[in-house]
Amino acid sequence: MEEKSRDNAVTHLLKKNAENDIETVWDRAAQQSPHCGFGIRGLCCRNCFMGPCRINPHGKKPQRGVCGSTGEVIVARNFTRMIAAGAAAHSDHGRDVAKTLLLAAKNPDAGYSIKDVNKLQKVAHLLGIHTENRSKEEIAADVAEKALKDFGRQEGEISFIKLAPEPRQAKWRELGVVPRGIDREIVEVMHRTHIGVDQDHRNLMLQGARAALSDGWGGSMVATELQDILFGTPSPIRGQVNLGVLSETEVNIVVHGHEPALAETLVLASQDNDLINLAKKMGATGITLSGICCTANEILLRHGLPIAGNVLQQELAISTGAVEAMIVDVQCIMPSLPEICKCFHTKLITTSPKGKIEGAEHFEFSEETALHTAKEIVKAAILNFPNRDKMDIPSEKMDLIAGFSHESINYMLGGSFRSSYTPLNDNVINGRIKGVAGVVGCCNPKVKHDQIHVSLVEELIANDILVVQTGCSAIACAKAGLMTPESAVKYAGKGLAEVCKAVGMPPVLHSGSCVDNSRILIALSEMVKVGGLGNDISDLPVAGAAPEWMSEKAISIGQYFVSSGVYTVFGVGMPISGSEIFSNHLFKESEDMYGGMWAVEPEPDKMAALMIDHINKKREKLGIEKTKKRVLYDMEMRRDLEI
Repeated sequence: MEEKSRDNAVTHLLKKNAENDIETVWDRAAQQSPHCGFGIRGLCCRNCFMGPCRINPHGKKPQRGVCGSTGEVIVARNFTRMIAAGAAAHSDHGRDVAKTLLLAAKNPDAGYSIKDVNKLQKVAHLLGIHTENRSKEEIAADVAEKALKDFGRQEGEISFIKLAPEPRQAKWRELGVVPRGIDREIVEVMHRTHIGVDQDHRNLMLQGARAALSDGWGGSMVATELQDILFGTPSPIRGQVNLGVLSETEVNIVVHGHEPALAETLVLASQDNDLINLAKKMGATGITLSGICCTANEILLRHGLPIAGNVLQQELAISTGAVEAMIVDVQCIMPSLPEICKCFHTKLITTSPKGKIEGAEHFEFSEETALHTAKEIVKAAILNFPNRDKMDIPSEKMDLIAGFSHESINYMLGGSFRSSYTPLNDNVINGRIKGVAGVVGCCNPKVKHDQIHVSLVEELIANDILVVQTGCSAIACAKAGLMTPESAVKYAGKGLAEVCKAVGMPPVLHSGSCVDNSRILIALSEMVKVGGLGNDISDLPVAGAAPEWMSEKAISIGQYFVSSGVYTVFGVGMPISGSEIFSNHLFKESEDMYGGMWAVEPEPDKMAALMIDHINKKREKLGIEKTKKRVLYDMEMRRDLEI
């Protein structure tokens, strides 16, 4: 069991489940092994029913599908479709947030309100919306409607790409990959990958890049920026993480998924006095609301509520026997949950019309009746409390500090009157911080749970590289104790530790859920804007990684970072190895096109070495590879200075 996860809470519950013949994701992963070699290499095609077809990776027949498609075309089509699916998931999230903002602006009785007026003004200015002498509701309505137009736009350019550095925008226009409309780019991927349409792997990937950019600089950015307006922009906040946050005496409600509109109302409902009194009447001492996966990150960042675990811990939370209800919406929710709930008293409650699961109770959630539905869900959980049997809650839990939005980093570095990325750039230039790494993504049962995330991040911060994290990767490193200011002294290199101590921050910054990777894009653009580190994102000493990825969303994220000029390394593997031609395009040709490129490396130490080498090369190119010796100028030397 110790080989399956580095987390003792996980291994403890896996042992218990094995003794009781309760199946989990790790058991099903073992049952699927060995995996299909054609699928792993990306060489199988089922885009029409003349097949399914597969290409022989050893150079023997068949070398073409029935329609005549070559290996590189099949791999490119599959890869581009993964981008489209990931972009669709994030962007549909953004669409719902925009609709919620519009509801908050036009219906004050809906239960939603504008929490961050400064952010509203900032986004309105970016979108070209007039704000003077107008109410926040009027401005919010225009912002929401302008954002929604970006989804259905047929020509032109989506709004938020204006935040990218000018050279980056020029590069995208030169390549013809600026997104016109979010939905349009996803639809065009599906059209181009239909049988008999686009047969050129490079041309397919240009559209893949455009769809990915419509996610990172479109749907995801809409989601993040508008969620901040609605629910408040995160700032540093304390919290706790791991299954030990579940309570032995309170009603435990776990919210799991990705859309915070539901979670925000569950937070309010769990604090309702009538419901708390009902919980006490049922024998509980109160209500504990915690999260799994990206919803967990959302309620942590804005409310300091605890995280029960990341994506692979969803079944194990139920296995504790202490969860009265698991509330789910969309994305990364395992269809196995109703089966494991049968072994315990936990109610599984679905809420989204997009994501129903047979065997679960369904409470249809809509923004118009959000709080009423949330209270009904909490009530159902409370009434389930007396049905508890034996509990086994692991003791493991860890403190952390989260909430590092790009605005809070700005403030943290410069204060109220001088908020700026200048101190960050200065410390990169003087060498205390060698560079910045974004480490993001999922967990995958093909590898030891959490291990690659933690090992990679430990190696990076030991080499004075500041790490920014989102999603399940952030949860993994939080459980390992890397997100407290004290961890800088224990794990970080001397230079990074010095900066962390001066500012009072951890060496690993938790920036949010998976859509919040857009915060990293904005932060990188701000670093370019401040100056001293080149003219484009591709000049910066930065790198990205998804060490244990599994979701199509991760592929979209990876592509929009590569297309934005960031060297991006994925662990586990990637379903493209069946075509050397297509692999060469991603791993080499992409750098000439975008200034960023993909890499794949399953070993965390080698992954870290690739990222560190890349950052050092960027430093060398910028002329900052060595710490400059401080010189005290006398009067004669000052006279010789040229202005």
